[in-house]
Amino acid sequence: MQHVTGVGGVFLRSRDPAALAAWYGEHLGLDIEDWNGWVVRASGGETLTWAAFPPDTEYFGRLDQQAMVNYRVDDLDAMLAQLREAAVTVEGPMEHENGRFGWGVDPEGNRFELWQPAAGQ
Repeated sequence: MQHVTGVGGVFLRSRDPAALAAWYGEHLGLDIEDWNGWVVRASGGETLTWAAFPPDTEYFGRLDQQAMVNYRVDDLDAMLAQLREAAVTVEGPMEHENGRFGWGVDPEGNRFELWQPAAGQ
């Protein structure tokens, strides 16, 4: 059985992504980059991405979903197949320079992201 191996990212919907990102930078010490996000590098080399998105982003699915979690997986194709077999609504895979991505929707309609990192991430 496939399983999640970690959290790859946390994404927040915001009325003002730049201001929200700056607030987290000021008050929590996040090293915010110009794309309103931050990549945390663990001692083992793994990364976690934190990012603020505009309020009308379609990336999260429903407009009332305020956050989306990105889950790290070892084998995206097998995970997507497993979810499809369980009648879970999924999309993907999609190839990207940072790895391979897929998406699913939980029973309450919350979209989540699955990420198989590129080699070395």
